[in-house]
Order: sequence, then C-alpha cells, then structure tokens
Amino acid sequence: MVPHLVTALNGPINELEQRIIDSMPAIERWFRLEWMEHTPPFYGSIDVRNAGFKLAPVDTSLFPRSWNNLTQEMLPLAVQAAQAAIEKICPEARNLLVIPENHSTNTFYLSNVARLARIFQMAGLNVRIGSIDPSIKAPKKVQLPDGEVVCLEPVVRSKRRLGLKHFDPCTILLNNDLSAGSPGILEELHEQYLLPPLHAGWSVRRKSNHLHSYEEISKRFGKLLGIDPWLINPMYARAGEVDMESGQGMDVLTSHVDALLTRVRRKYKEYGINEKPFVVIKADNGADPMGVLTIRDTKDLEELAKRPRAKGAAAGKRADSEQGEPTRAAEVIVQEGVLTNERVHDSFAEPVVYTMDRYVVGGFYRVHAGQSRDENLNLPGSSFVPLAFSESAHLPQPGAKVGASAPNRFYMYGVIGRLAMVAASYELEATDPDAEVYE
Repeated sequence: MVPHLVTALNGPINELEQRIIDSMPAIERWFRLEWMEHTPPFYGSIDVRNAGFKLAPVDTSLFPRSWNNLTQEMLPLAVQAAQAAIEKICPEARNLLVIPENHSTNTFYLSNVARLARIFQMAGLNVRIGSIDPSIKAPKKVQLPDGEVVCLEPVVRSKRRLGLKHFDPCTILLNNDLSAGSPGILEELHEQYLLPPLHAGWSVRRKSNHLHSYEEISKRFGKLLGIDPWLINPMYARAGEVDMESGQGMDVLTSHVDALLTRVRRKYKEYGINEKPFVVIKADNGADPMGVLTIRDTKDLEELAKRPRAKGAAAGKRADSEQGEPTRAAEVIVQEGVLTNERVHDSFAEPVVYTMDRYVVGGFYRVHAGQSRDENLNLPGSSFVPLAFSESAHLPQPGAKVGASAPNRFYMYGVIGRLAMVAASYELEATDPDAEVYE
C-alpha cells in the first residue's frame, strides 16, 4: 500500500522536488565525494517532516530502533548494506555480537533486535545477542508476539575483549543509546570494533552539535542545487540550562523563542506562506526525558512556566523512551517547527528514513491520530505504515510527472536522510575523544 500523500497533489515543494530529481547526477557525485573523505555512521534513522513548502529532518538517531517496522521487501537492501558496511570495517568478520537496550521484557523492542540480528545473519555472520543488563545472569529466552524466540545471553568481559561464553566476536553492534552513561564493560576493548562508537551515545552526544553540522551541510548542498538552504534546514538556537519549575533560564529561553519565531515569520513572508510559525523546545541531551514541547507564541511559555515541569514532560515524552522522572534542569535547544502535510488514514504522518552505512535501506510512516500537524508524533499511541521504498530506494523515474511517481518522493526523502547522515559523520568526527589534534 502506498499511503495517500497530500503533498503529492499540490504545493511549491514540487519545485524543490523537481530540482532534486533533475540534479540527481550532481547529487550522487556529491555524496560519493563526501563518503570518500568521511566515514558514515554505521546506521541511523531520520525523522523527516514535509510541510509542502519545506522538507527537513527534525531528529536523527544513531541507535535506530523499530527495524521490525521495515517490510520484508526492504530486507534485501538492508542485507546488501550490512555486507558492504561489515566488509569495509572488518573483512574477516565471522561473529557479530549485538548489545541491546536493557528492555528484557519489552517484546516490541526485542522484535526490533531480532530483525536486526536476522539482517546480519542473512549477510553471512554468526550473530548472538549479549545483554549488559546485570539482571541477566544466564541465557534468557523471550517469546515474541510473532512466535519467534530471542535469546539474551550475559556478556563476558575478559581483560581485553568482550563476548559471550564460547563466542568471540570481531564486531560489537550497539543498539543501546547509552543514555544512562557509558558502562565500563564497553570501554578499552582491543582489536574489536564497537559500532557506533561510545561518543555517539546520548550520555555524550548533543543535538546542537548535530544541528550545527547539518546547517553547514545544508548551505553547501543548497549552493549545489541553487536553492535557499532554509528549504531543507530547520533553524535552531541553544538556550542553555533551563528549569521550568524554578524559572531558572526562562528569560533567556523566552528571548531565543521570540528571536527564532521572528526569523521564521520573516521566511514565511518571503515565500508567501500563510501558516502560523511555531518552534519546539527539547533537551539538548537526548537522554533527558523532558520530551518535545510545541510553542506557537511566547505567551505559551508564560503558561508553561505556571505549570509543573513534570506535566509538560508527560505531554511530550517520547514513545520509545524509558519511563523516569524528568530532571529539574536541562540544557535545551529551540528548533524551528516544521509542519507535516502528509496523512495516512486521515491522521497526520511523518516519514522515518532508515540508513545503514552510506545507503538508504527503507523506512515507514509514523502516524498519530491524536496529534495535529504542528505537534510531535513520536508519542505513545503512534502507529507505523510502511513507506513504498520496496520499488526503489535510490532510483527516481526521470521524465515522470512530478509527484506521480512514488520513487520520486522517496528518493527525495532518501536525499534528506543521507544529508543528515553526512552531518552526523561530521558531528562524530568533531566530538571524537581519540581524534588526533594538529596544531
């Protein structure tokens, strides 16, 4: 099923879409040159918002979950990408150890782990799942809703290596975002590849670093295509540490919100867009559970400040985050809100693009019946509908009427997703604690 796309029918986004389709040779060459100089993140997922006048990534995960939402038709793409990625990193690889989150009772999450393991098994590797959860002291079999069984085994750490009993892996794949910090058991490994690296975890990573890298990438890419970078880039600002209960930092936050809303209004006026601008406030550190708050006016902040922060956190908590009390103060960012004009079954939706190494391997629509077009959709109650990537992940149909060909639109989503991955590669290079520094 190809979901009905409102934006396939109207809106100036088609001009941008046509520019991207016409520029495909230049775009693909640009990506090839980038990947000659930079190492792509091992895998990722990118939330994309299509406003009809703007298309931009709004969140980039380097520890993607929900692989089980990719259709069977997408698996060959993922397997080919997995083979290419492993061959590049460890050509002699035989054994792969997957380290999941400590969600040993969450069968939906474990279905994602099982799908990930299957992809690498089909790529020709021996795959086992090793848990760093202290409560897992012996192999634990968990039956999944589809009848499949996943086995979680306790990891074994020697002086120099990490593995399982009678299982010594060349490569360790983290599907654990390390939001609780980097456990010592994963540090100082010798002659083993840890993917993604520890500094990609949320205990270290900051969204503002990624947005800074993406802003620079969008300027260069915009110049390549001859377009305003704003059409593919959500503006942002760092607001520092804010405590909504005590009011600490609220004046600075209000100032940033007002300034960013003013900039967005200016852009809307420039392009003749008759919509109400909005911004979102979220923690710079993805481990903070404050969620995503939609702000349409500085008065919204005044109202928010009158309520306990926990209420705001509960309203914006991510669907896939662990439950927990929000911390009192957090480093926050203000990000330009991007509307979504796409619908599935009369509910607003946003595409999520999945990548592995340098390749787009699939994706799905995140749909939420209870949310509006300017609100966060990544909340409890969201559902998932496959994207029609199965026809082609990379090959648009040149010459086809714009918007009439599904691969045209999905090629564009893939381009945006890969731009976010290029930005992530820059971000990881800039924050690598082991990088050599030259005077």
